[in-house]
Amino acid sequence: MRLTRAAVLARAKAAALDGVRRLNCWGSRLTDVSTAQPHSQPGGTPGRLAAIVEPWPISICRDLPNVEVITFSVNGISDLEPLNQCQNLSELYLRKNNITSLNELFYLKHLPRLRVLWLSENPCCGSDPHHYRMTVLRNLPSLQKLDNQVVTEEELSQALVDGEEITAPPARRSVENGCRESAGSSAAESTTETASELLSFSLEETNKIREELGMKPVPRDKFSSFSPREMDCNRKKRNNILNAILLLMKELDTEGLEIVQQTVGRRLQACRKKELQEE
Repeated sequence: MRLTRAAVLARAKAAALDGVRRLNCWGSRLTDVSTAQPHSQPGGTPGRLAAIVEPWPISICRDLPNVEVITFSVNGISDLEPLNQCQNLSELYLRKNNITSLNELFYLKHLPRLRVLWLSENPCCGSDPHHYRMTVLRNLPSLQKLDNQVVTEEELSQALVDGEEITAPPARRSVENGCRESAGSSAAESTTETASELLSFSLEETNKIREELGMKPVPRDKFSSFSPREMDCNRKKRNNILNAILLLMKELDTEGLEIVQQTVGRRLQACRKKELQEE
């Protein structure tokens, strides 16, 4: 799925792209789209088709000069090139995408105001968390928080020794006929997995969402006993609805939040009245 101008304006509640300050596309199934292009032979003769992966999902970000906070967590994004135009970006959430190479950090190195980055649970994190964190901090030394952990002066110093400096962007991904099939299959599996994940949140996932929204984590005892009389499937459905509401609340302004507060108040009164009648 591609992020369109209309979708951005609707989500950000803005009249124009240069008026967008916060953009939340958490779990929006944004994935790279491959396009088949002819591979020219010597002399200009068209040859076999080559599948080229374009940064379509978030290309609209090139037209968001004033955006300050972007949430792209839980999608299928793999190319960060469009973000290098977001010079006012201060917070970027990319957890659980399909970013395969730390060389994608090249596109973030020249964002002067970037202070918060959440990149965990991407393929680029690899199996060595220390090397991953040191490499990110070496290339983005202005970060104050990485993956929800405060960055220390000691880490920044150590990153100069243990981190890998990234001096070039990742190679453009293009493959000829036949070689793209497995990659396309992988992308489809990633999209299916993302859609599946949106239907069942664990305690850890719920608390990560709440953390991104600046909310306190849910204690384990409360999470596991939202409604002990309900069956597991009903409890999962209830948790999913709650998580969706918490995410949507981030998009509301003061007037919208006041309406929610009034609606919740009336709903609570009705529920309490019903409970009293049943007793």
